[in-house]
Amino acid sequence: MAWNEPGNQDPWDGQRRPGGKNQGPPDLDEVFGKLLNKLNGLFSSSNSKGSSGSGNQNGAHDILNTKLILAALLVGTFFWAAFGFYTVDQQERAVVLRLGKYLETMQPGLQWNPPLLDDVTKVNVTQVRTHDHRSLMLTEDENIVEVGLSVQYVISNPKDFLLEVRNPENSLAQATESALRHVVGSSEMHPILSEGRAILGDDVQNRLQGYLDVYSTGLEVSQVNIEKTSAPSQVQDAFDDVIKAREDEQRAKNEAETYANGVVPEARGQAQRVLEEAAAYREEVIAHAEGESNRFLKLLNEYKKAPQVTRERLYLVAMEDVLANSAKVLVDVEGGNNMMVLPLEQIMQKQVLRQSGLAGNVDGSQISRIADQVLEELTQRQNRLPNREGR
Repeated sequence: MAWNEPGNQDPWDGQRRPGGKNQGPPDLDEVFGKLLNKLNGLFSSSNSKGSSGSGNQNGAHDILNTKLILAALLVGTFFWAAFGFYTVDQQERAVVLRLGKYLETMQPGLQWNPPLLDDVTKVNVTQVRTHDHRSLMLTEDENIVEVGLSVQYVISNPKDFLLEVRNPENSLAQATESALRHVVGSSEMHPILSEGRAILGDDVQNRLQGYLDVYSTGLEVSQVNIEKTSAPSQVQDAFDDVIKAREDEQRAKNEAETYANGVVPEARGQAQRVLEEAAAYREEVIAHAEGESNRFLKLLNEYKKAPQVTRERLYLVAMEDVLANSAKVLVDVEGGNNMMVLPLEQIMQKQVLRQSGLAGNVDGSQISRIADQVLEELTQRQNRLPNREGR
């Protein structure tokens, strides 16, 4: 009869049923003995029926074996549960498979999954990986170029990286080859070898990322660096000559532009200066002409008032202008047969030495004063000539 049938004591209950004499905990030996009997009844019912006497003799031994089995089960359960704990680092994600089927993706921290049932695979999602690729390919203008590049990528989806594609790195290599050939085959050779390398890298990156998304590789391309673009080694010398010629052409253009940028502003400045000088000269001529005309009109008014005085004054001013630029003066004396030569330069030097004791430059006022003295002396000599003839 089972222990849980009516009238029997529950071995797991801490006390006997009401009305019993003993209210304390049950005997453990009795409990293990009954448990052992149940196990023997399940696994060896024929042996227990034929040898009831021997079973009573080996009861203590069976109880000990049962205790050992339970202890082993407890210890095994403890270690089984302990092996289920694991830690996911900050840069990692853990993909969990339960009995071979995807269950979930664990985030960073302390996690637990039942061992033997769940398979946990950690994936670093922050590490930047690099794939190098180099190949020869045909351009749009039917030239062969050698292109070398490096693809930098990270794992963006750990589930797709582990489960969707058998070999994601191999898929990346094949997709890189396809994207590069498509972009190079749609471009001409000259931009690939010169200034179009940056554009080539961007186009390859966009197309490669589209391929990886379609294949569900779980990879994200962060950068595509075009490390080398050159002609095949067999014709490298010829290509170097072509590139050098193009560089010389570009340098000549830059020098011409620099020269033009220097000459054109200078020419424009000179033209502007000529225009401004012409305008200034025009204003000067007009102002001088207006001034001369005003001066002539004023002299005309004065001449009408006193013709003789104005005529002599004009004569004297003209003589001052002439004598200021002449070192000698020829004077035709009335009633004489000889021309009188007046060395004005010596006269002026003597006059200056007498006045200041120093030789120097003579200004207009000194010349005018000296000319007045000379005229005065000539007048006096002319006045004395009739007196000598009369004697």
